[in-house]
Amino acid sequence: MYLFKRITMAFCGVILCGFCVGMLQKANLGVDPFTCFVTGIANIFSSTYSTFYLILTGILLGVVLILKKHYIGIATVINLFLTGVAADAMHHLLDVLVPTPGLAMRCGLMLVAIVCTCFAAALYFTADLGVSAYDAIALIAAYKYRLLPFKYCRIITDGLCVLTGFLFNVTLGVGTVITALFMGPLTQWFRTHFADPLLAHNQHSVA
Repeated sequence: MYLFKRITMAFCGVILCGFCVGMLQKANLGVDPFTCFVTGIANIFSSTYSTFYLILTGILLGVVLILKKHYIGIATVINLFLTGVAADAMHHLLDVLVPTPGLAMRCGLMLVAIVCTCFAAALYFTADLGVSAYDAIALIAAYKYRLLPFKYCRIITDGLCVLTGFLFNVTLGVGTVITALFMGPLTQWFRTHFADPLLAHNQHSVA
């Protein structure tokens, strides 16, 4: 039962992350930091986003396997195959419901997406069944090497991604900056006040 709860948390977290990506795409006020990074690197080589997404994700997976393979698990696989599907589904739904959203609607979508992304990340981080290769970097820095608390490690990795994108001609938006600054702290807040107590309660109930 406890494992089922963890799998459920991981699955829900990943799917919700995908929905949020679709909302950010519809809002069109800035991509997330990792997308910014991948796009910037692709620009260096005059290549496509999809090509370098696979290349860079593959490199990061190799690094994670060397440093802390614990972070590669079922949620990593779910993330790899279902995040894009969930994002496309949400984007399509929003295209039907709000074909041409005004600025206020776009800002609302952006803010809801950022908050829900942090909540979703807290769920699947706490489930501890694997994370995306990019997410694992900040987790390893925080919990294996104890360089800084997670929220600061995440701000640094997101900030470096945004800086790379900016240096290589990626157009930044307000959503990119907000995500880079607040993803780490808000995810940590949701872990502390919701995800960790939820999992601890489930474990206690099973015991």
